[in-house]
Amino acid sequence: MSNRPAQNIFDKGCYLGITLHVWMGMGLVLTPLQTPRRFKPLAQPLGAPQKLGGRDLVWRFDGGDITSDGGALLLRKVEQRTGIVRRFAACFTDYRKSEQIEHPLLDLITQRIFGLALGYEDLNDHDQLRADPMLAVALGKDDIKGEQRRRLQDRGKALAGKSTLNRLELTAPDYDGHRRQKDSDKPECKKIVVDPESIDALLVDLFLEAHAQPPEQITLDLDATDDVLYGHQEGRFYHGYYRDYCYLPLYVFCGEHLLCSRLRMSNIDASADCLQELEPVVARIRQRWPEVKIRLRGDAGFCREKLMAWCESQGMDYIFGLAQNPRLKKQIEPQMAEAEQHYQNTQAPARVFSEFLYATQDTWSRPRRVIAKAEHLHKGANPRFVVTSLTAEQIAAQELYEKEYCARGDCPENRIKEQQLDLFADRTSTGKMWSNQLRLYFSSITYVLLQTLRRTALAGTELAKAQCGTIRLKLLKIGAQIRVTVRKVWISLAEGYPYAALFARVMGILETDGAIA
Repeated sequence: MSNRPAQNIFDKGCYLGITLHVWMGMGLVLTPLQTPRRFKPLAQPLGAPQKLGGRDLVWRFDGGDITSDGGALLLRKVEQRTGIVRRFAACFTDYRKSEQIEHPLLDLITQRIFGLALGYEDLNDHDQLRADPMLAVALGKDDIKGEQRRRLQDRGKALAGKSTLNRLELTAPDYDGHRRQKDSDKPECKKIVVDPESIDALLVDLFLEAHAQPPEQITLDLDATDDVLYGHQEGRFYHGYYRDYCYLPLYVFCGEHLLCSRLRMSNIDASADCLQELEPVVARIRQRWPEVKIRLRGDAGFCREKLMAWCESQGMDYIFGLAQNPRLKKQIEPQMAEAEQHYQNTQAPARVFSEFLYATQDTWSRPRRVIAKAEHLHKGANPRFVVTSLTAEQIAAQELYEKEYCARGDCPENRIKEQQLDLFADRTSTGKMWSNQLRLYFSSITYVLLQTLRRTALAGTELAKAQCGTIRLKLLKIGAQIRVTVRKVWISLAEGYPYAALFARVMGILETDGAIA
């Protein structure tokens, strides 16, 4: 090793200001990297003030009441026409003393739901939103600037803050065993209570009312997904498939309509308790539509004897994915060989469909029709199996797989993504599982509200198939100025808004009598 004296390589332009003997003591030899510094921020000349056509650029915070949520007018109009949020609020009971409160229960719930629709997922956001006159207009407040609030510190803030909304979310479903007020059934401590069964029934009723005439057949989609947790919430467990601590919520959809959203612990099978959720849903549908044919659809996680036997006893058809095993693979070996040969000849993915009767050795009570897809792709063999109660006379194997089973990719999977990614259904960060379930309910009702807007007012437009996040971006997030005079509240929307014609069309549809079905 060279005996040259150590030098400070920082002087030579290297980014590391460490003497060489430090590195030699670690058994390393460092060759200084000659890197001249081309950019010296402190030595750069400051630019001259910018001129715009000979004019100086001046900015100030003096624009008055300006909001980025001008599209909340659409939410207000949808709610006025449908009453979705009002009916949801009717599932709660408010035991607070009306003379001592400033924010009625309906206002609290509407504020939370409209906030989710506008993209505000946290309660902390409402400490700023409470001063937004646009949201106060959407809620129908008389004092949209909060000038008449009781406490001086609240004036200028027409809406509720995070603490008030947090007390709403921490409510419990019932109070059996809890202490009561003297000579009353009212709870001693809690002020607002909720009836979860009424919310579950409301979701089904909204689906039924969305149809002017009973359909001949409907398909109910079951799906479970992961709701990753980052704290020590009640009911938190590690899930081996998702490789994380999470909840395992269950969703039931019919097309784009949400019928059930149930938060569950993740230390269970995907199909656990699905019968308890399905029975009241199916009973309520058949009560209104006694002649409708009901079909159940789900992935392999729901292919269970209990569920299939229940469908058969109720006269319902089903299509479930079936997990592959050596017996099933052996059954389709000729078809797999045929698909592979076709792939070798064409270098294109090849599929061969077949069907047969199959029963497990112990768990199934009877043989059932299984559809097999023998497929060979660039990555290799890709066999798939589906079990169904539909006969070959009712539907052919390939059509059943490609048109019926694979339709799950849109509903419910894309609808669940809408709820979790756009409407924050996975924002389950409170300590108690019930309050996290209530947050899931808030997200679900927000989805129903936006889905109603999409289904009724956006049909035939460029946003007819848009997801909730796109609807928010293009229709709800609009710059607007709010001015209050003695007789009117003026909402001046941005003149440069690129979807002004679409907004005006949607508002016109919502204001037309009979527009909402």
